[in-house]
Amino acid sequence: MKLLKTLTALFIPDAQADRVVPPTGFTATLTTFSAAAMAFLAVFAMALTLASGRLADRWSNELARSSTLRISAPEDQMQVQIAAALKVLETTPGVASARALTAEEQKALLEPFFGPDLPVEDLPIPQLIEVNETSTGYDSTGLRLRLAAEVPGAVLDDHTRWRKPLVAAASRIRLLGWTAFLLIGGAMAAMITLAASAALSANTQVIKVLRLVGAQDSYIAGAFVRRFTYRGFVGAAIGALAGTAAIWLLPEAETSSGFLTGLGFQGTHWLWPLCIPVLGGAVALAATRAAAHRKLREMP
Repeated sequence: MKLLKTLTALFIPDAQADRVVPPTGFTATLTTFSAAAMAFLAVFAMALTLASGRLADRWSNELARSSTLRISAPEDQMQVQIAAALKVLETTPGVASARALTAEEQKALLEPFFGPDLPVEDLPIPQLIEVNETSTGYDSTGLRLRLAAEVPGAVLDDHTRWRKPLVAAASRIRLLGWTAFLLIGGAMAAMITLAASAALSANTQVIKVLRLVGAQDSYIAGAFVRRFTYRGFVGAAIGALAGTAAIWLLPEAETSSGFLTGLGFQGTHWLWPLCIPVLGGAVALAATRAAAHRKLREMP
């Protein structure tokens, strides 16, 4: 009940108290603009954080249950070793399926690096076998020992060396996103503190008169808190709306797309920007309250 009264007092105008705070001027513009700019950047920081989380999960899931077997052997022995490798994989616990990639599939894998005119059939390219694991996985050490004994030209790659750096990189980007989000909040608090302090200094004479007629510092501070919280909330709402619209205009994310085209919100994540105006108002409230009480204590 007390919280409801506090919130109601913040957004219901008080004509008498609002006379203490200048309704226009550079402090009003600075507060609204800084809140809008910080909220706009916060939307992108939030989108970056969520996209990094999705990217880390996708990379982890796609690479965690798959492996690649590479066979290098003379041409006259290649088919024999492929058959032997497939037999070993079929009898290995934890292997769900295994199949040798066709020449067209291998060419498609190499095309981004060598172009579409690569003569795969004329080059001594190793044969690749795609291995899919079960949920329990297989014993990679034991499988390598069997392959070394039965298929000398086979090399097993369980994608561990690829998966861990990619997931770690995506996780660090996610951490940077949350760090940027916090820094944006801190910058907004600093700007609003400066604006509130400037407004208090500009109204020193008015505040002295109010004190002479019996106004308490809590009443004066409340007027500043209410006005600057409202400005911070409105500015943050404008910035969050603009940032969300900008994110919505980005290319649509696809499963096979790159990272930048996936920089956006999906599903219920579109509701997350609604939290930014509330957070912006909370930051403005805390910053203005601290600045007002400190400035009033400094005034004679």
